[in-house]
Amino acid sequence: LSQLPGWSVRPDGSIVIATGNDDALGLYRCTPYNSYGTAGESRPTRVLLKDPPAFTVRPKEEYFQEVGRELVIPCVAHGDPPPTITWLKVGSVGKSSAQVDGNSSLVLHPLIKEQHGVWECTATNQVASVTTATSVHVLGTSPHAVTNVSVLPLLLAANISWEPGFDGGYFQRFSVWYTPLTRYPPRAHHDWVSLSVPAGAQHLLVENLQPDTSYQFSVLAQNKLGSGPFSQIVTSVPRGFPVTTVPPEPPAMTVHVFLSPPRALTANETMRGVLLRWEPPARASVALSGYALELRQDKGGWEVLERSIPGTDTQVLVPGLIKDAFYEFRLVAFAGSYISDPSNTVNVSTAGMEVYPSRTQLPELLPQPVLAGVIGGICFLSVAVIFSTMAACIMNRRRAARVRKRRQDPPLVFSP
Repeated sequence: LSQLPGWSVRPDGSIVIATGNDDALGLYRCTPYNSYGTAGESRPTRVLLKDPPAFTVRPKEEYFQEVGRELVIPCVAHGDPPPTITWLKVGSVGKSSAQVDGNSSLVLHPLIKEQHGVWECTATNQVASVTTATSVHVLGTSPHAVTNVSVLPLLLAANISWEPGFDGGYFQRFSVWYTPLTRYPPRAHHDWVSLSVPAGAQHLLVENLQPDTSYQFSVLAQNKLGSGPFSQIVTSVPRGFPVTTVPPEPPAMTVHVFLSPPRALTANETMRGVLLRWEPPARASVALSGYALELRQDKGGWEVLERSIPGTDTQVLVPGLIKDAFYEFRLVAFAGSYISDPSNTVNVSTAGMEVYPSRTQLPELLPQPVLAGVIGGICFLSVAVIFSTMAACIMNRRRAARVRKRRQDPPLVFSP
């Protein structure tokens, strides 16, 4: 056997021929033996090569024919030995009313609605069986029943969907029928409720159902020739409002936000002003938004000098300080609506400073008495200029009036 490719012997003694060809033809005998010898050979068996069935004429994939007419579907196969042809309608129960002629063709006469569907042609001999299929569409009938009806229970509603059956060759519409299983007194002799489905739709939402009540649903197809059969009945229970107990409110949890103050605030005098430096907060459980700089002058009240210092900065220049004054500075950090405690306070004295920035750089730092004096002086000067201008105008008008009067008076004439 090792010299024949694809030949092997199984542990039970059977011989396996992977590919049948002329080498496999002939008589075969099996001889069993063990350590005591053998009881002899088996009876001979002959291996013959036969051809499995093969279709020479296959039916088309689909056939369309009017109801009541004749439909002949061919199916021819050959093999060795010659195969037997049989026809069967898929899904049919019992013997079919179809006939097979001498050429193994399927004969449907007269064609009826129940013969609509898939038909299989099977060719069988001693070697194998092969099958081919075709679809028969019977035209001019009422619609066929829909399939795969499913119901999705919703809150006081249900969504019904389905797959349409064959329409019989005409446009078909659908309607959903439903009824509760519980018999209420007002509906002792109840009827099924029907709802029309919009054209082209394959689903419908049925609303206003009773909660926790079993309902039966079915779908009906109709065309211009009439109604088809109802679909299978599906039972479902719409969901009601969930009944839950309100759990007690959990105890209020206090969220601790850690935002320590800025550290190591220092001040250095420069030619442009006072330069303040610091280090960021040591602890911050939330993202840092920025800083605010506060100052007070001569032990007065604290005021915010700058409230929009970026959180990434660690220094700021303060110009416009008044000479011979005493200032105190401190810094606070903030993150969103959270503000830290103030940093350490640094003291700056401008007494004896040789160079300091112009006051116009930070006018809000001028003392209020000085600012009031400056404003009052400007107002007084403005009033004085106005009065001087008015007085000059009045005097010019009077002088011009006297000149005109002299010109209008007649000259004095003296006679000798």
